[in-house]
Amino acid sequence: MLLQIENVLSADELVQVKSLLAQAEWQDGRVTAGTQAALVKNNQQLSEKSPNISTLRNIVLTALSRNPIFFSSVLPLKILPPFFNRYGGSSNAYGAHVDNAMRMMPDGSGYVRADVSATLFLSDPDSYEGGELIIEDTFGSKGIKLKAGSIVIYPSSSVHQVSPVSKGERIACFMFIQSMVRDPVKRRLLYDMDMALV
Repeated sequence: MLLQIENVLSADELVQVKSLLAQAEWQDGRVTAGTQAALVKNNQQLSEKSPNISTLRNIVLTALSRNPIFFSSVLPLKILPPFFNRYGGSSNAYGAHVDNAMRMMPDGSGYVRADVSATLFLSDPDSYEGGELIIEDTFGSKGIKLKAGSIVIYPSSSVHQVSPVSKGERIACFMFIQSMVRDPVKRRLLYDMDMALV
């Protein structure tokens, strides 16, 4: 299921996140890519050593925890701590790839099965050119470029890419989630039933 949810972050949270990221230390984004994905990944990522990474992650996870649409559509069992990336200049694209099925926790404490991937947009769409998240599903390819503070969720098994950013800077948060319901068809059915009761 591919689903867009607007205003996951409040206006105040978005201001705080942007302020913290303005002071960020970025590194080569290939550090979290699998062997195949590293061949097509060309972006920057917030360093795990960044002094603000815990605060940023807490803001995002708190926002997600209060969003009933996110919970109903994903049915999260475990959420890998969110990552933050930046596209622009010479580090401006991520070619077609599929996310790794298993992800190690940053502290090495174990693995999370990636059932659902999510991208939370943090840059205003009119502040950069290009940078669409292109996701392939059963109905073809869909280019997604949401307003800051909004999120798109999609199966981690989907082929997807980020088109080149030709002007400006695209900053986003991305994460991988292990769902209580592994099968995407069953997960969609439960979501549809939940929405029918609203």
